[in-house]
Formats: sequence, C-alpha cells, structure tokens
Amino acid sequence: MRSVHTKKLMTAFIFLLAFVMIMTACGGNTNNNAGNEPTPAAGQGNEGGTNAGAAGDTALAKAMNGEYKGKKVTMFGPFTDADEVKFNESIKAFEETTGIDISYEGSKEFEATISVRVGGGNAPDIADFPQPGLLKGFVKDGKVIDVKTFMTDEYLQKQYNKSWLDMGTMAGPGGDVMAGVWARSSVKSLVWYNKKAFADAGYAVPATWTELMDLTEQIAKDGDPAWSIGIESGTATGWPATDWMEDIMLRTTSPENYDKWVSGELPFTDPIVKNAAQKMSDIWFNEDYVYGGRKSIATTSFGDAVKPLFDNPPKAWLHRQAGFITTFFPEGLTADDYDWFPLPPIDEQYGQPALISGDIYAMFNDRPEVRAVMEFFTTGESLKSWIQSGGVTAPMNDADPSWYPNDQERRMAEFVQSADTIRFDGSDLMPGAVGAGSFWKGMTDYISGTVDLDAALKEIQSGWK
Repeated sequence: MRSVHTKKLMTAFIFLLAFVMIMTACGGNTNNNAGNEPTPAAGQGNEGGTNAGAAGDTALAKAMNGEYKGKKVTMFGPFTDADEVKFNESIKAFEETTGIDISYEGSKEFEATISVRVGGGNAPDIADFPQPGLLKGFVKDGKVIDVKTFMTDEYLQKQYNKSWLDMGTMAGPGGDVMAGVWARSSVKSLVWYNKKAFADAGYAVPATWTELMDLTEQIAKDGDPAWSIGIESGTATGWPATDWMEDIMLRTTSPENYDKWVSGELPFTDPIVKNAAQKMSDIWFNEDYVYGGRKSIATTSFGDAVKPLFDNPPKAWLHRQAGFITTFFPEGLTADDYDWFPLPPIDEQYGQPALISGDIYAMFNDRPEVRAVMEFFTTGESLKSWIQSGGVTAPMNDADPSWYPNDQERRMAEFVQSADTIRFDGSDLMPGAVGAGSFWKGMTDYISGTVDLDAALKEIQSGWK
C-alpha cells in the first residue's frame, strides 16, 4: 500500500500533467489536423489514431486516465550504470500513475546496435540518440515517426524554444519532419573559475570577448597563466579542441553558416573556419596565457585540466568546459567554491550563443501508448528527479527552476533559455569520419605543432571524402 506522502506526490503529478494536456489542446492544431486522424509519417501506418485537437483527448491525457494500463513501451539507448538508474527513477511516477511499463534497455554499443535492430525490423518503440547525426539517416529512410502527426506546432513551441525545434527538424523522404523530442541536455559554453580566489584577486567576470582577453592579459601580468587546457582523452584525444572551435564559430559567424559547416557545405578550409581557429590560437599558443604552455595541452587529460584552478594558490584561473566537468573537481569542493560565466560573445551581431549536447528521443512504432510516452517526455516533469540529482539541464520551458540543486545549475538552465542561438555540438552532428576522426586528429596535430593551421584544416576536410 502506498504511503500518504506517495499519494500526495502522485496527486500533484496528475494535476500538473493534466494542466499541460489542457494547454496542449487549447493551443489548437497548426498542422491542420484538428478534428481529424493524424497523418502518419512517411512509410508508417496510423495505428495511433489519437486526436490531438480535442480537449482531454491527447494520448497523454488518456494515459493519465488509465486507458493504456498494462501496455508496454520499449526503449533503447546509451544510458547505463548510474545514468540508467537516474533515467528509471525519472519515469517511475509516470509508470505508477498510468500503468504503462516503459521497458528501457541500455547499451554502451548503442550506436552500432540501433542500426542492426532497425535494419532487421526489430526497432524499439523509442530510441534515445545522444548524437542527432546518427538519427538523420533513419529519418531520411522514412523509419522515424514525425511527432507533429500527434503534437501541435503551438504546443511544441510552448515547450521548446525555436532553436531546439530547428535542431529537431530533419529531412525525411517526403519533406522535413520533427524527428523527435529533446530530453536531457548539457551546456558546453561555460568558463569555470575558483570563486573565492577570483574575488580575492579583484577580477571581474567579463561580458565581452575584449574583456575576456583583457582579463587574460591582466592575469598574465599578475604572474599566472589564465587558462588551464587539456585535450588528452585516449583514443578520443582532441575532442575538447573541437568544442572550442564550435563555440568560437557560433560567435564569429551566423547560425546558418555554422549549420553549413556542420553539414559539410562550408569546408574547413574556408576563411570563416580559419578565422575561428586563429581566435582560439590567440589564447592557446600564447605561452603566458596557458598553464604549462602549448606543449602541455595535448598531453594533459581533459579531466585533470580543471584541477590547477583549485590549488592554493591557484596555478591557473579559467577553464572552458561543459557542466559535467564538476565530476572531475577535487574532492571536498562545494558549489560555494566555484562558479562559471558564459564564454562571451565575440561579434555582437551574433549575440550570446549556447553550445549544447543532449539527447533526442525518436519514435519508431506508432501506437497510442507510445505517443503518450513521447508526449510525457516533452514535459519538464519527465526530468524532475534527474534534475534534482544534478548534472542535467532541461530543454523544456516548463521545468521548474527550483528543481535544480544549486545556483550554478539553475543559471545554466536560464542561460540556455535566454541564449540568442542554441546549437548542438558540431562534431557530434558530422559524419564519424570527420567529427570523431579527422577533426580530432587534425586539431591535435595542429596543437602539437606537427602541422601548421592550413595543413591541419586540409587534413580535417579530407575526412569528408
């Protein structure tokens, strides 16, 4: 028998999701499907039959009324170990309330296995793609359900800002489709620092690139290198350099050019890309600016690179890395000991962008209970317990800021919500031969000094062949 506390939580959960569904229905259906059966995705049947235009008649609303009790929805993804536990915790209340069993299977070989399963006619109902570039192939082949067949434009625009929807729109065999819904995300455009030491030194958080470079120079004049940087990561050595390049590209050219670069239309040898690399080099190759100098960057583990910030006194002062880096902080630190600021804008016409990584959930089988689960995943409630445990930023607009465990993570969510442009990690969108191949290697060769910049960019571009 459930405790009174559990019953209260379930009641609150039901009321919240009921409110979301009412708002969904009141939004109308800008797909021109209101009052009609949803149009199936290319190459798919219409087993769902859920009318998304009538109040209380969405798949999720029906699920909350217990109409799919006893149904099973299969899900496959890369969450294993601690992440799998956190995911299962995040769906527990939904499963108990609706009676739907979300049967999740995690695999460290997800990227290879999902292709085999879909190709063999054994696709899961829902798959979690941490690399949207892999999803694009399935969408192009007509294997993925367009979520706009059962969720309205207005609802999606309420739950996500435009950049998320742009990133979820992919080319299908009959035109663009909304390939899935965004779940957990991680913010990458962060510069970390030792909070107390920074304040004691009288340094101010920079708001522009010019101010960042002035701060870098001031720290050097005070006798320390400003930056601690490391790109060593075993067979993946070089990936932190690709993140820097992506962040700078977003600040020196338009989002459209960034997208063309990621898709291969804008080559690495283009002056736009070279300009971004040179901006990065202004910091990385100045021996006064980097702890250990240029020669140390390729041999320093990315997880160790943040640690000099917390020596007493600090040996370096700034470290650019995603939110997950707190996992590598020295033991004993609390949120009172560190802080971050966004990597500042470079060209004001491009505003303040945010580089992110994240998971997009795609739907392969169209049944009412699968639609209900997909709709649930568009709500902040689907991530609540995970957010509370730390390390996750919600892309949904209805996630409550009070759920975040500390001010740093709360501000990350606010940063993503307010960013002028959001773009996904570019190397994760590029073909593996580039994003996880020539891009990593070419940047490592350039940083190590074995090739000059022009040769490195040609080397990276050759991966597209």
